[in-house]
Amino acid sequence: MKQSEYQKDDSIGSMNRHKIMAAAEYEFALHGYAGTRVQHIADRAQLPKTNVLYYFKCKEGLYLALLEEILSLWNGQFDEATAEDDPAVILAAYIRDKMTKARQRSAASKVFALEIINGAPNLNTFFREQHCQWMAGRVQVLYSWMAQGKMKALNPEYLLFHIWATCQHYADFAAQITQLKGKPMGEPEFAEATDNLIELILTGCGLTVPERF
Repeated sequence: MKQSEYQKDDSIGSMNRHKIMAAAEYEFALHGYAGTRVQHIADRAQLPKTNVLYYFKCKEGLYLALLEEILSLWNGQFDEATAEDDPAVILAAYIRDKMTKARQRSAASKVFALEIINGAPNLNTFFREQHCQWMAGRVQVLYSWMAQGKMKALNPEYLLFHIWATCQHYADFAAQITQLKGKPMGEPEFAEATDNLIELILTGCGLTVPERF
């Protein structure tokens, strides 16, 4: 096979994986893990069921791949934060990114919420350890900022839980928000909510909202 043909096959494979993951995200958000069928995912992706199983082997494999992608998506903005960074800039960017994901990828948030609400039965040991390691690393960065006097001393775990809860509320409870507001939130409403949330959290941390935000 020529190099150009290999590149074409790789492009097709990437496209198919993307279609499958997008379809799985929607189906798992709608029906949960137990209620989702591989055939439904294949139908939504407009691919044969055999294609889905070729790339992911089984429903559990696809589901775990999706959960890993979701966590990487949500937490990526905070991955590279260091003790030398400005906490106000980093936390504001982290919150803004999570609110953007809540608007653009609300189904992803619901998939993870359903898993956790049900006791996380499908998260394997490696996955749990990986997430715990990420959390421990981020907690140490927050502690270092506090030790340097860059921000108010508080429990960093609770701070992260609070950020997750408030940002993901706009995805997981979108139906409630729509009922209470009388219409779905559009981009301007999300922008306003994001600015409000950044101010509330940063002020609570003894920080000043960066001018560029």
